[in-house]
Amino acid sequence: MPEPDALMRDHVTLEDTRVTRRYFAKFRAITGHMARVAAQFEAEGALSRREVEVLARYLVALGFTFRALANKYHMAGRIEGPLPGRLTFDREESGFPIHAELMQMASDAAQAHRHLKNMPGPEELKARMVSEIVGSLEVPTRLQFAMSQRLYYEELARGDLFWPQMDADVVWLGNLAEGRAPRRRYLVHWAVYDSTLNIPTIYLMDVEDTGRTALPKDESRWPEVQAHLMAQSVAGLKLVTIASGFDRDFDDLHPKRLRRIHVGPMYSHAFTRQTGPLREVLEEAKSPPGEDWALAWTVEDLESERVETEKSGWFGSVEREIFALDPFAATGADSGVTRMSRAIILPQRPFQVLAEKNPAGFRQMRKFVVSPGGRVLSYV
Repeated sequence: MPEPDALMRDHVTLEDTRVTRRYFAKFRAITGHMARVAAQFEAEGALSRREVEVLARYLVALGFTFRALANKYHMAGRIEGPLPGRLTFDREESGFPIHAELMQMASDAAQAHRHLKNMPGPEELKARMVSEIVGSLEVPTRLQFAMSQRLYYEELARGDLFWPQMDADVVWLGNLAEGRAPRRRYLVHWAVYDSTLNIPTIYLMDVEDTGRTALPKDESRWPEVQAHLMAQSVAGLKLVTIASGFDRDFDDLHPKRLRRIHVGPMYSHAFTRQTGPLREVLEEAKSPPGEDWALAWTVEDLESERVETEKSGWFGSVEREIFALDPFAATGADSGVTRMSRAIILPQRPFQVLAEKNPAGFRQMRKFVVSPGGRVLSYV
């Protein structure tokens, strides 16, 4: 793990208002494209309709989070003193805001209604701005700041944002009739804003339930399952470690498939300092504002290969999943997954430069090319 001092050197504070607004405008464009990319995965059969619906909710929530932070820091650099603060992001590893920014946002959300109660309303603030512009011939900077903070807390009060921790939820997939008792099938999903990588990470797990009570209605198992999954949601843990631990801790829950989706890093010649071919591509592309970016999208996938039965107590037995690990793949057994797929999402001009340079590490990577009009094209 990197030393704390090294982590701090990777973090950069945006001091200028115009730069901060360009940063958030970039992410507004990126989050607008990600749901369309997820739909492309569905069209190709890589994700089911329900999986795309779940994934889309997390991506929309991520967009709301960036909108809230854009309001919070809208006047950054325009006001003297410690307020409104400055956005800190990870320029080396992720290109995203650091984890502490979302932690502060979650703390602010708990008090959003109290802040809104004590703030002037939007119409009152607008009236004061007009009065200051017309009567005093001054730019109402502090009133603009007050408005930006009100919009920030209004966004937090609405909810449905991407928080540092998104507790597990379930989607019922139906029953499997095996023997006398049917098995309930669920898609269990949860997400975190990883504190080490500083990127959103989404988990999808297909589970078969042989318990007496349906998992979401089980007052004993469900809270334990949620706590267990959140405690294991660390980027440094292999998927096989997470799935095997879940399988051991819950005898009547059987994880058949586990996927981890890393949304990021984000690369930008103007904002980040990642090294390698992609940085050179973005530098040569000389893209206009809003198109100087590329977003990595990585999916780790672990599947159960077979089931073995082992003794439990004097007369009982339990099922244990044996997960498929590809020993011949470069990222198979060592990384604890059945397979890993990497893709990159980028606008048209950086893609043209990437196609011309054709660097070795990107030849087999999936490329999703997006246009301002919303069209998504897929290339390998």
